[in-house]
Amino acid sequence: MNGKRWIALGAAVLLFGLSLVINMASFMFSNSWSSSFEKILDIPESGYTETVIETGDVSERIAVLTVDGVIQDTGGASSFFGPEGYNHQFFMEQLEMIKEDHSIKAVVLQVNSPGGGVVESAQIYDKIKEVQDEVGIPFYVSMGSMAASGGYYIAAPANKIFLNKETLTGSIGVIMESVNYGKLAEEYGVEFVTIKTGPYKDIMSPTREMTKEELAMLQEMINESYESFVDIIEEGRGMTESEVKAVADGRIMNGRQAIEAGLADDYGYLEDVIAAVRNDFDLADAEVIEYGYSSDFSSLFSMKAQSLLGGNMETQLIGRLLSDYNAPRMMYLYGEK
Repeated sequence: MNGKRWIALGAAVLLFGLSLVINMASFMFSNSWSSSFEKILDIPESGYTETVIETGDVSERIAVLTVDGVIQDTGGASSFFGPEGYNHQFFMEQLEMIKEDHSIKAVVLQVNSPGGGVVESAQIYDKIKEVQDEVGIPFYVSMGSMAASGGYYIAAPANKIFLNKETLTGSIGVIMESVNYGKLAEEYGVEFVTIKTGPYKDIMSPTREMTKEELAMLQEMINESYESFVDIIEEGRGMTESEVKAVADGRIMNGRQAIEAGLADDYGYLEDVIAAVRNDFDLADAEVIEYGYSSDFSSLFSMKAQSLLGGNMETQLIGRLLSDYNAPRMMYLYGEK
């Protein structure tokens, strides 16, 4: 190996070692030491905080929720050097808190996401519908620079959807990808040995081409998820199947095109959406809040390390190589994983 590769390998080993040290520290601080540090740092024991965005009547409140990033469940934790982003477990807990908090009278959901996992998107959709149906809380969506694929999926049940002229949305459909490097490996004399219990156990293996039977199996799965996507848009937007499928071919749209297609209602930034909720539901004096999360000392340390190192592309890349496992799966996702 040349010098650069030795340096990269050494950095990877160093980062892996540091990650192990941090995990050990996390275990130590998770016990009796944690409470002492939390008192020193004034960290709430519950872990959840509320930030007031606009003051008002605390008995009638508007909650602002945010989905920012790829919609995927990482188990509620990230590696020490992993980038901060969307936390699926925390977001689902926010929806549950809203359901139980009788002072919340409306929700503004900010969506800035290219989408993500089929399962995670469906979980969010189902929970929003549960809150709407059981508690009667209205949801308004404020789309950011992007609310595509799964990002649109979770917005579909909203009472109203607002976006900007430059917002990228749409990309309605399902995708499942893998990489086939079998021929490349063959050129370098690499041989793969696979022992399996059935002919389809290694379906979508990166070491061989797929058979027609395998393609048909996966296409059937993809089609079912696509039809589910179309159904939730029909219900949420009051559109017919033909109207939805006319634009549900994976195409990306800007704000104007989305409104013309019936996928959104109007233009507006977050403050405009909050104002619309106030006006539409007689909440002129309502307090506007958003939830936050304060973890224990070890998580705080991890967060600070991410802030320090998050801008370093090489560090992020090595961290992902050390921690990520991207098995092929169905995604409501626009762009690259």
